[in-house]
Formats: sequence, C-alpha cells, structure tokens
Amino acid sequence: MASGILLYFLPRSEPGLNWSFAFLPVLALAVWLAGRRPGLAWCAAMFAMLGLGFAIAAWHGQRMAPALELPRTAAVFEGQVIDVDRLPEALRITLAAAIWPGSGEPAARHIRIRLRADDALRPEPGSRIAVRALVRLPSAPTHPGAWDYQRAAWFSGLGGSGFALGPARLVEGQGAAPPLSATRQAMETRVTAALPGATGAIAAALITGGQSAIPPAEMAAMRDSGLAHLLSVSGLHIAIVMGLVFMLLRAAIALWHWLALRVDSKLWASAAALAAGGFYMVLTGAEVPMQRSFAMAALVTLAVLLGRRAVTLRSVAIAAMIVLALNPAALLGPSFQMSFAAVLALVAAHDWARGRWPRTAGPRPWWRGPAMLLGGVVITSIIAGLATMPIGLAHFGRLQWYGVLSNAVAVPLTSMLIMPAGLAAALAMPFGLEAWPLWLMGLGVRAVLWVAHAVAALPGATSVAEPLPGWGLALCGLGMVWLCLWRGWLRGLGLPVIAVAVATPWMMAAPDALISADGRLIALRAASGEVFVQRLAGGSRFTADGWLRGMGETQSRSLPAEGSAQDIHCNNGLCRLERAPGRPQLAVLRPPPPPPRGRNARQDMVPPAEPPCGVAAVILSPEPIRGRCEGSHVVDRFAVWRDGAHAVWLTANGPVVLSDRAHRGDRPWVPQRPAPRYQPANLPVAAAE
Repeated sequence: MASGILLYFLPRSEPGLNWSFAFLPVLALAVWLAGRRPGLAWCAAMFAMLGLGFAIAAWHGQRMAPALELPRTAAVFEGQVIDVDRLPEALRITLAAAIWPGSGEPAARHIRIRLRADDALRPEPGSRIAVRALVRLPSAPTHPGAWDYQRAAWFSGLGGSGFALGPARLVEGQGAAPPLSATRQAMETRVTAALPGATGAIAAALITGGQSAIPPAEMAAMRDSGLAHLLSVSGLHIAIVMGLVFMLLRAAIALWHWLALRVDSKLWASAAALAAGGFYMVLTGAEVPMQRSFAMAALVTLAVLLGRRAVTLRSVAIAAMIVLALNPAALLGPSFQMSFAAVLALVAAHDWARGRWPRTAGPRPWWRGPAMLLGGVVITSIIAGLATMPIGLAHFGRLQWYGVLSNAVAVPLTSMLIMPAGLAAALAMPFGLEAWPLWLMGLGVRAVLWVAHAVAALPGATSVAEPLPGWGLALCGLGMVWLCLWRGWLRGLGLPVIAVAVATPWMMAAPDALISADGRLIALRAASGEVFVQRLAGGSRFTADGWLRGMGETQSRSLPAEGSAQDIHCNNGLCRLERAPGRPQLAVLRPPPPPPRGRNARQDMVPPAEPPCGVAAVILSPEPIRGRCEGSHVVDRFAVWRDGAHAVWLTANGPVVLSDRAHRGDRPWVPQRPAPRYQPANLPVAAAE
C-alpha cells in the first residue's frame, strides 16, 4: 500500500483518477483465488494493495482546495482563529475562511500569521480578528531534491504564512472552535504560568503536544542528545496515560467489593483507558505519531480483551494502513517514517526474543527488577536508534552518538515522574489544584534538560554527513522490512540491502553549485568539499543552512573578494570554478558595489563584469543577463524567477543543470510558471524578458 502511494508522488505530472481504481477487480480476483490457489491469491492481493495505495493518494491529492491568490503587498486579513501557537517571542495564529481586499469568497485554505511581540491582544480559538500582515505562499524547496514545503502545505490545508505589520484587533462575530483547541490553549497558559521559561514550554509540549514555544537552545540540546523523541507526543506518552488510567480504575473497582463481584474490571478499565487515549490524541492535535500510537493501543486493547497476542507485526501493519488512508502524504515525512521504523524494529525484536530469554526458578534477587528495567531501556534505545538512524540521516543529515546514554536516564524519568505528574496535573486543573503536580513535573523536566545539555556538550555528540537520497531511503526501508518480516536465515538478506542503502550518499555526487530562487544566494563547492557562499542583501539564512545539510557540511565560507581559494578564482567582479583540465568551467557574476553617494556618484559607478560567454560552460548571475550568450548555459535572475532554485554538476560529459521546476514537474502543489506583467504581442516570454 505504501509503495502504491509512493508511485503517485514519483511522476512529474499529475496522474488521473480514471484508471486508479483498477485495483478493485484485482482484489476480487484475490478473494476468488483465496481458497483455490493461495500463492496466486497472495500475488493478486499484493497488486491490489498497490493499486489501493495509489488510488487513495490520487483521491486525496485531487480533493484538496486549490492554491490561494494572495496579494503581492501587505493587506488586512480577517478570519476566524482556529489555533494559537506559542512561540518563544510571540504568538502565531491560524485563520480559517480568511478574507482580504479583493479576495472575493473566503479562503478555502488556512493562513498562518505570526503576531508582533508587543501585541497586547491574546486571541482565543473561535474568536474573529483582523490584522494587517504580509502573507506569502508556502516556501519552495531550498534546492532541487530538498524537502518540498509546498507539497506538505498542500496536503495539510495551509495556504500561506506571514507576519503581522500592525496590532491585531477583535472583530464582531464568534465561530465554533475546533475540538479541544480552547482547552489546549487554557492548559498551556496554566502550565507556563506555574512553570515559566523552557521548563514550562517543555511541560506544556508533553501535555498538549505544542512544541513551538520551546526555545531554540533547548530544542537543539534535546535533538543533539537524542532526546527529541520525548517532545513528540507518541507511543511512550499515550502508553503511560492509558496504562495509568487502566491501572487506577481497575484497582478502584477491585477495592469496591460490591462492584468487583458484579462487573468485569478489565473490560471497564480498558474502555476507560481507550477513552483517555482518544481524548489525549485529540488534545495534542492528532499528529501522525499519535495516530499510529492510538491505533496500535486500540488494537492491543482489543487483543487483550479477546485473549489474543497483543504485540504483533500485524497490528503495526494495520495501524500503518489506517494512518496512510487518512493522510497518504505522511509517508514522505520523517515523523511517519521514524515512528513506524522504531515500532517495527521493536516489535520484531520482541517477537524474536520471545522464548529465548532465560528464565530462572526460585526467588529473584532485589536487584533483578531495576537491572531488567535499565537493561530494557538500553536495549530498546539501541534498537530504535539503529532503526531510525538512516531516516534521520536522510532528512536531517545528522547522527547522535550518545542517545543510549541520555535515554537511559531520561526515559525512566519521563515514565515514572514526568508523565504521571503531568496526568495528575491535567486531572487537577478543573479544580485549580495543579500547582503541586506541576511542581513535581517541573523537577523531572529540569533533570531531563540537564541531561540533554550535558550529553549534547560531550565531544563528538553529533556528526554531520551527506543525507541519503530518496532512492537510498526507499532501499533502506525495503531492507528493514525484509529483516523484520522474514524468519530464519532468510531475514539476514536484509542486512546487505541496508548496508548498500546507507552507502548511497557516496554513490551520488553533491552539486558543484547552487543558486537560490531569488538569486540572492549562490554556493560553490570546492574540490575538497568546502562550501563557499555569495550572500547578497536579503539572502535567506534558512536556505543557506538547508544547502549545507544537503552537502553534508556544517559551515561555509564567503567567496573571496579577490584572489583564489582552492579551485575558485575571483577577480574583476567574476568568480570561476575550475575543476581538472578538460572539465567544464563555471562562472559567477558578482554585482558591482553600490556607488557612493554624492555629486559625482554616476562617474564613480563600477560597471558590471562582462559574462564570459562561450568560455564558461555555465554562468550564474543574481542579476538579469541581457541579450544572447552563445556557448554558455545562463542561469540568471530571470531563470530562477521562472523555474526556482537551480543546481549544477560539472561532469566529464559536460555540465548538468537542474531546476526545481524540472525536478518537481507539473503537480497541483507546484505554482504555475510566472509570466512577465508586460509582454509584447507575438513575442515569446524569454524574448519579452
């Protein structure tokens, strides 16, 4: 099913829905063959699920609302607040059915706006506000092949984001807020009031799921120490909540003699635990890890009630199918991949170890319980860390080496102190008695933060490497599924597949040059792998950081004003990237410095450098290059305006130039190619420019 979803996203043009439901007759064939030819029935069922995944993804892709036509300049946006996120310095609101001057009908997509830090208004979900803001469409990928923010926004319903230029004001009219959004905001307010600073932000994230208020320094420490998974409300958190509710309610029934003789305590406790888990999932926003966790928790609870095995690979598969049916685009994101990879590996390891763990007769020594707990934390951390390492490398290009050490301390703290105290605080909030539970929770959070900072500060705690390409990540997934599903010696065949997948970054050459979609950033990669960046005014630091991650580097240097740096030579407003003799050259035009102010400013202007047409195989320029440039591939301001960021490879067979538009193709989430405002009649676009 996941492979069918992936087939929908691979083409560079939108596939139609006409033939996507061809899986239905194949599925009927599989059912008909089930009792006659089991082998053929299995093959037909596999093809049917492949078609089912493709059909689900195609249906989701074409049912989404079209992209918004946002104003080019600042405007007053009015809409209903459906969500409020706390940032370290301000609030960020999400508006539904927003309108602005000239918009006509209310927007079918949400708009996200960051309010000013000094804004006195504290909007609540359901209120209607108006604010003057500058809003833009979701960002394009930082370079060809990078994470597609526009695709993610297309499937999430986001139409644009921006920042406020003035204070927000309330408008008459109140709408219905999304379920529990007001409750979520009220709980975050009370938690942060009792626990100020980073401690309160992390405590609120563990209770309500919102991570936006966590300061960057603490978020970086949690990430570099391998503890970021604790901030993503998922299996560990819902297991603790449901487990505590189950245990407490069953104990309460057992203590009431009359009730214990008349009701099934396991049935009632299981139903209450499921209700608590569902409430917790909705409260935290029902993110992908939480959907997976609740689906598996529901299956496990049902299995326990029916007397079946609770932890099986089949329950993982059913949970994955439920999540993918609701949100097929989640397949491409790190949240789904890391969540299911970790659970798949843990369940497979549990299945393999069942019956192999030595059992001892007689009384157990006192230290056996704590040792088993510590050993279980270490083993699960190793298994989950190994399973998610290739995915983290593919999406973030980072490796955390001391995750086992930090998890050995932080996971027991979270399980035994932080989450039970958080649950007690949530139950006590309606009565105003949450102060003491939150105080206990704050002690645990501060201890986890101390561990995170201490581990992240260790030498070599993290390392950066070139990320896995998309096909390498798919190959790694195939090897892992093979390793976890097969039995006996056949499962070992998955290991060489995983090894080849992890080595794929060394099989792919990083681009020799990149130019951003606005032309304000140009990067050149020297033969040694060092990255040199030309950053003009307005160049995005976020884009530059994405480039460094894509090339497996941590820092860059500026292009020299004059002189040479390795195989990069700059003089007279021109930089050349020269590889070995016989290889094509690449040239970067540098805009001249601004003229000095004064009476003779025009006389002191420095003329721009002439493009080396016919000499350099590829010419990159942040400004338009007028006229023809024979013998060279020109990527100037017009080219990136039309087709987005460009990447260049200088190969022995000539240069390879790839634009973001050519890489992504014509899909619904890719904006249409822009046209100039003025175009003479009977003149092509390029000539008009």
